[in-house]
Amino acid sequence: MIENSQPDGGYLLRYDGLTIPFRIEFSDRKHLAITVHPEMRLEVDSPNGAESAAVLSRVQKRTKWIVTQWRYFEQHQPKHPGSRYVGGETHRYLGKQYRLKVETGTPPSVKLVGRWFLIRTTAPKNAKGTKELLDTWYRAHAKVLFPARLAECLRTCASLGVDPPPLTIRRMTHRWGSCTPEGRLVLNLDLILAPVTCIDYVITHELCHLKVHAHSRAFYRLLGRIMPDWESRKERLERLIA
Repeated sequence: MIENSQPDGGYLLRYDGLTIPFRIEFSDRKHLAITVHPEMRLEVDSPNGAESAAVLSRVQKRTKWIVTQWRYFEQHQPKHPGSRYVGGETHRYLGKQYRLKVETGTPPSVKLVGRWFLIRTTAPKNAKGTKELLDTWYRAHAKVLFPARLAECLRTCASLGVDPPPLTIRRMTHRWGSCTPEGRLVLNLDLILAPVTCIDYVITHELCHLKVHAHSRAFYRLLGRIMPDWESRKERLERLIA
């Protein structure tokens, strides 16, 4: 599905849990070209005079090819150990990559603008301060998104018959999520870097633990019934940001 919902006049291609932004660039050329670049960018170049609707129809027909290329390049994207929090560095949000643009300004703030994290700070060379600003932005968005995804997963997992668990968000070193013996759901803040489909996998995994605590055959049978594609979601999560 293609949506024309970008404030800059661009489009969003949505398919199988992916959301891929693109624009149609018109130029003096003979043929339409659709290109997925290794830096995770979809480029659509069209001859002048072509109807946008016709171009979008061609993009729609190439959706599976686009997604195949996108996921291939996804596998080769760098993880982010040792981030320096300097301009031009790449950081993830909901599975997509954005570059940092650090500028001098007040009040200190973080905004997502196009393909950039625009960070304004009084000390642009202070990497620790930049990291704190970005972490605060991530946490604020996680506090909104994670409860919303929990509510949606509870809806799709209604057959479990579980009550909405209390939710805690914090950074964890070795786990994406956990379920305490008291029934509290704990989610790793770093999940905000992952696609929504992967966040839903972790939440659903932990909701199933409210019924079957151990990682037993019964647990995986239950998880497979609730979310048949859980293994591919888990693999994608670990491939992207493990």
